[in-house]
Amino acid sequence: MEHVVVIGSGFGGLGAAARLAARGHPVTLVESLDKLGGRAYVFEQDGFRFDGGPTIITAPWLFDDIWTLAGKRREDYVEFVKCDPFYRIFDHTGRRFDYNDDEAFILSEIARISPSDARGYLDFVRSAKAIFDKGFVELADTPFSTFWDMLRVAPDLIRLRSDQSVYRYVSKYIQDDFLRQVFSFHPLLVGGNPFDTTSIYAMIHYLERQWGVWYAMGGTGALVAAFERLLRELGVDVHLNAPVERILVSRGPDGRPRAKGVALADGRTIAADVVVSNADVATTYTKMIAPEFRRVYTDRKMERMRYAMSLVVIYFGTDRRYTDTGLAHHNIILGPRYESLLKDIFHNRGTLPNDFSLYLHMPTITDPTIAPEGHESFYVLSPVPNLGSGIDWREHASTYRDAIMGALEERYLPGLSRHLVSERMIDPTYFRDTLRSHQGSAFSVEPILTQSAWFRPHNRSEDVPNLYLVGAGTHPGAGMPGVLSSAKIADDMITARARSTSTTPG
Repeated sequence: MEHVVVIGSGFGGLGAAARLAARGHPVTLVESLDKLGGRAYVFEQDGFRFDGGPTIITAPWLFDDIWTLAGKRREDYVEFVKCDPFYRIFDHTGRRFDYNDDEAFILSEIARISPSDARGYLDFVRSAKAIFDKGFVELADTPFSTFWDMLRVAPDLIRLRSDQSVYRYVSKYIQDDFLRQVFSFHPLLVGGNPFDTTSIYAMIHYLERQWGVWYAMGGTGALVAAFERLLRELGVDVHLNAPVERILVSRGPDGRPRAKGVALADGRTIAADVVVSNADVATTYTKMIAPEFRRVYTDRKMERMRYAMSLVVIYFGTDRRYTDTGLAHHNIILGPRYESLLKDIFHNRGTLPNDFSLYLHMPTITDPTIAPEGHESFYVLSPVPNLGSGIDWREHASTYRDAIMGALEERYLPGLSRHLVSERMIDPTYFRDTLRSHQGSAFSVEPILTQSAWFRPHNRSEDVPNLYLVGAGTHPGAGMPGVLSSAKIADDMITARARSTSTTPG
């Protein structure tokens, strides 16, 4: 079996390493940080465990599939519990909307706000199911390696109006302004602007209704730890504190570039027959592969692509509980502006908006064990422009932090400043400097129509044929279902390649 080196241990890299090892490949996993997880890194301080990255688990069967392939049960490694409500969404006046997978409950919530939108919502769900059946069930784990792959599905994409934005698509069915925001915010979870992102992403609402929104007990870090245990049982050779300096490439007898392994920053090299990169796609091409081996993904092409927004995230703990304040596990706090704020984040350059919309994560409402007894754990996330904007975070970080924490104290967490006992903040420079993400993007390549499917960086490199890409920047995109699907695509392609090689005469 071919030896595979996997670069990076986000969920795309973890999924690919586990899948390939379960099939019998010798696998080496190299991670630049001191712990596995990538964007799902866990910060531990003052008795709190703060999940650094994704906290929303949808399509949990994608994890189960990996454990099943390894002949094991995911439930024996980590416990998932269902959140109810999935989200509690607040508008700028404090009015709230809950939703889950109970259609009658959702309709009752709609009736409180805009009874006339109930029929439109049902029509929206039916249309979202058609998008889900095509965009996720059929295409999420299908590689778009050739333009023919795109042409083959083009009629369906046209029929499903993928040329429309998510917001425009939702607005065909929903008239109330607040409800339009409730049912169109989902692209933000994968780095997209609801006013730019193709309507294919309207399927996220249906995906959540189909399989629920879940939490890993112990935090997302417990899921990373479950992967670590699985990988070691499968014999994966894991190297931490091992940043990759470059992918070793040379030309084969046919003159085509071939990956031969990786060179680490400490001078070590690891030989391999196949390389799988879960590093940022732009970093993979422009920093790890010499220009003479890149015909398609040149520096110029990577620079001309549009990259998703970045984030400011504040992790904090309090010495009192806030379970009596009307907050849920997952809270979306919308500001007074929607479209114009998103335009400022995604399109305006050089200025940081003075206002914000927030995601407030309160995991101790479900799992008190991740904080000291009697304490509450939070993180609050604000979408912000990526570093292509030119914003100097040395100048703005402190005042932006104060504005967010002040707003939370004024409206949702009374006495926050008095009860704050632990805090950590990251801004776009963390994504650039620690996670090596181009322009400090938190989600890599932006999910617009002209950067989706075949137009997105492919799962198998055109420049280096035995290099495979997994994670947010390749097909199908960001979010846990997307990156796990990319791991399955890479697994399928490498497995098919190995079978082809083994049956070739001579």
